[in-house]
Amino acid sequence: MLVRVKAVAVTSADSRIRAARFPMGFGMFARLAFGIFRPRRAVLGSSFSGEVVAVGARVRDMAPGDEVCGMTGVKLGAHAEYVAVQAKRVARKPSAVSHEDAAGVLFGGSTALFFLRDKASVGPGMSVCVNGASGAIGTNAVQLAKHFGATVTGVTSTANAGLVTGLGAGRVIDYTRDHLADIVDRFDVVLDVVGNLSIASGRRLLSPKGLLLLAVAGLGDTVRARGNVVAGPAPERIEDFKFLLGLVADGAITVVIDQIHDLRDIAEAHRRVDSGRKVGNIIVRP
Repeated sequence: MLVRVKAVAVTSADSRIRAARFPMGFGMFARLAFGIFRPRRAVLGSSFSGEVVAVGARVRDMAPGDEVCGMTGVKLGAHAEYVAVQAKRVARKPSAVSHEDAAGVLFGGSTALFFLRDKASVGPGMSVCVNGASGAIGTNAVQLAKHFGATVTGVTSTANAGLVTGLGAGRVIDYTRDHLADIVDRFDVVLDVVGNLSIASGRRLLSPKGLLLLAVAGLGDTVRARGNVVAGPAPERIEDFKFLLGLVADGAITVVIDQIHDLRDIAEAHRRVDSGRKVGNIIVRP
């Protein structure tokens, strides 16, 4: 189908591909996949929301005028006025969810959901620590863990402590004052979305039956991940998109948006992502 893009996220993944700044050990493989000297796809962007303009002959359940959202995966191409995408990669956008919120929730939300629900089975009575609680993945992870009944500790900066508390964290660790490796608390689940925890340092934070989730890991830790350590990419699944959109529509999850830019100012959006100070999501509107 052809979709007129109404809103699209600029994510850490877009930034990595543009700058060839990949987790340690993945550089050669990622360049082969995305481009040796420059991005193979000149138009980046994956997580989008918009309106269907046209559909292929075999598309039965979507029609022009429908509001949809989805992710394009490695094909990218969503930082544009229009994007061509397989119908199986999009979900209907609920009318109660804005295009900006729909585009914002999919990337970070699907990653957080995969690790917390599918890999750690987070539920009532569990303790969860989210390292990097104010980013696109982290803001969703704090809320999802709370939604599933867990007690949440968020690791963030002084400036974002209030935000993370408001999202549902019962406790905030300010990494500018307290080093995560020095705390005495132990958690049932530790989710690292920053990439500054190794298997060794992360395991020290776990309770006896705890689980370490590395959403951003180098090649070495990804290969060594086994037992109580999980690493690797999260899938992009329509059923997960629908689940997240339902939570947003019901007010169970708030999509945190840092800045909204026009498409002509997308370079500024990338600069904000590159700064490392992004809070939640950066959205572009064509």
